[in-house]
Amino acid sequence: MNNFSYSQARSVKEATGIRTATPQAAYIAGGTTLLDLMKANLAEHPQLVDINLLPFKGIEQTADGLRIGAMERMSDVGEHALVLQQYPAVSESLLLAASPQLRNMASIGGNMLQRTRCGYFRDTAFPCNKRSPGSGCPALAGDSHNLAILGTSDTCIATAYPGDLAVALAAFDAVLTLENSKGKQRRVPVTEFYLLPGKTPQRETVLDPGELIVAVTIPAAAHARRSTYLKVRERSSYAYALASAAVGLDVQAGTIRSARVALGGVGTRPWRSPEAEKVLTGAPATEATFRVAAAAALRGAQPHEKNRFKVELAQNTLVQALLKVAG
Repeated sequence: MNNFSYSQARSVKEATGIRTATPQAAYIAGGTTLLDLMKANLAEHPQLVDINLLPFKGIEQTADGLRIGAMERMSDVGEHALVLQQYPAVSESLLLAASPQLRNMASIGGNMLQRTRCGYFRDTAFPCNKRSPGSGCPALAGDSHNLAILGTSDTCIATAYPGDLAVALAAFDAVLTLENSKGKQRRVPVTEFYLLPGKTPQRETVLDPGELIVAVTIPAAAHARRSTYLKVRERSSYAYALASAAVGLDVQAGTIRSARVALGGVGTRPWRSPEAEKVLTGAPATEATFRVAAAAALRGAQPHEKNRFKVELAQNTLVQALLKVAG
């Protein structure tokens, strides 16, 4: 771990100004993912800018939906009454993540910026196109059992976002508010925030240098109120998803009026599936329908030898999540 200086920003202008003057500086809130990267020598920042004093707090109902400040802690959001009542899948995605200790520390904004858990990325003894563009992707011919089968390229098959929250947010049309060093804000849908690896796997999000995540807003919807997040992993707690599904259904008289589907653990970004949603909308809420939708969701999968099992696993995970919501 490299030596670094530390400062605490008291305003957005001060925080973004430091990052503008020192581009290699990093923001720190809970630090639960940043310090992991620094300890593993995967990130070397000469300065850490503490942003805990910035006014990015609050969980409130607005005309656009539920607005959650980026500095809110995972545990507080997951246990909040409004989240539990209106967006159960979001609550479940948070409370199934990490451990209670980490959830008490980790911020919502920081959680959105987790980096891949690909073993080749995390081990500097191996080349990795995410760490060093052009050096290669040993996962393509190596151990890929926990890596992506959707959205991959010939330069990277790592699961870019290994967490749970962004999967649920992608399913329910959530929008991020970002702010730059000039005080200008922009709104970016979560489905557009994460980038496919393509030829540039080192760039994972649309965040510009120095830009901050201010808040996330989730629109109110009937399918969000009737939703769930199902996570399949190798042990019952403190493990990343091999496959997960965030789903929501609005069912009237046995017919699905609207549906939302996103998959985790199988894509190079949180994987929204309009193909599955198209199958579900207007169809009867039956297991037969759900299996057709699951097949559609995984139709474009490109598995490797050691993660081929994920196709069936993801399909079954999605079917079980839909059955839970429909039942």
